[in-house]
Amino acid sequence: MRLFKCYGKKLIMKELKKSYNFFINEANTNKNSLGYGLIRDKTLLSNNIASIASVGYGLAALVIGVEHKWITYNQAFNRVNRTLDTFINNVEDINGFYYHFLNIEDGTREWNCEISIIDTAIFICGALTAGEYFGGIVKEKADFLYKKINWEWYRNKDSNYFYMGYTPESGFWGHWDMYAEQLMLYILGVGSPTFPINTNMYYDFQRKTTNYNNINEIIYTYCGTLFTYQFSHAWINFMNLTDNQGTNWFDNSIKATYSNRQYCIDNKLKFKTYGENSWGLTSCLGPNGYCAFGSEPCDVNLNTENDGTVTPCGAIGSIVFTPKESIQAMEFYYNNFPKLWGKYGFKDGYNLDGIIPWFANEYIGIDKGIGLLMIENYLTGGIWKYFMKNQYVKDGLNKLEFRENKNKIYK
Repeated sequence: MRLFKCYGKKLIMKELKKSYNFFINEANTNKNSLGYGLIRDKTLLSNNIASIASVGYGLAALVIGVEHKWITYNQAFNRVNRTLDTFINNVEDINGFYYHFLNIEDGTREWNCEISIIDTAIFICGALTAGEYFGGIVKEKADFLYKKINWEWYRNKDSNYFYMGYTPESGFWGHWDMYAEQLMLYILGVGSPTFPINTNMYYDFQRKTTNYNNINEIIYTYCGTLFTYQFSHAWINFMNLTDNQGTNWFDNSIKATYSNRQYCIDNKLKFKTYGENSWGLTSCLGPNGYCAFGSEPCDVNLNTENDGTVTPCGAIGSIVFTPKESIQAMEFYYNNFPKLWGKYGFKDGYNLDGIIPWFANEYIGIDKGIGLLMIENYLTGGIWKYFMKNQYVKDGLNKLEFRENKNKIYK
């Protein structure tokens, strides 16, 4: 137990600042480096590997830092500006899409990884957010990078689904055929002034619906992992938006989050880690490596997928959906498990179900990023404010016929 407990706003701010520090400290800030501005995928297990998603969250982190006076406007402006230069001049792209993992020193492809549509989108969301905030040359560069993306190239013309990945060695693979974290792809793709996709793509993917423990009509994702209900929402404020089929994705994420928590309550006799205040099953590090932990409803066999691991970012990333329950979970983790807290706030996961309790020593960029942005949105709505200000985002939502309060087309 800790000598001093921490609750509510104080704890939220501690986690926000420490998560922000990840993106400041784990970035390449060598001005003579080809990889300036690239940010590590994780802190320990891949020292020289950056991820483009980490960079996207890091660009948004600089906006947050200025607003909280943790960095000066000029310092953040220069850092964002030079980071965008890295992608314009040094990082290889194919039709505007980037490799998932890059060498942090020179921006070259690592691990023989894929050209990633979803990670490119996260990077671009961060760039557009920074562009709206800083304006001027930063906005021009963000717009340039966005307009380069040929969304149509990544579309399977037979199924009208986006592919999930591409490598030069083997071509395209997989499909975004049902609901997951990809909502941002449709808004960005439809809103593109250069390579727009057809609006039917958004309405063609499968929306599987079911109930869980008196929580009804959840449009669920394949693995039931919480990040799939969070990532697009970190940028796009769906709270008061409804599409022309009557779907409010924000409300759906509330239901999915409550289902995730209820699943942990229902299974707390099976796994000692689970409980009312220890929930939020999502992809994270566990005792056996990085795994996609999830909850009902889903289409996978959770008896083989789950091992009792819980990650704080699951609940933290849902703070805009379940503020009371998410804050209670943060307080529980902080006040009961000192090993789960460190240099960058909450670590990536813990598991009490082995012979010896297991605590991660690692921080992962996308997990710190989703918590950082969602806390800021909960406190100020800041990331939503600037991302939703972008004209291309407005155009995408308008063309997809999202309506405010179910009657007014989004403007």
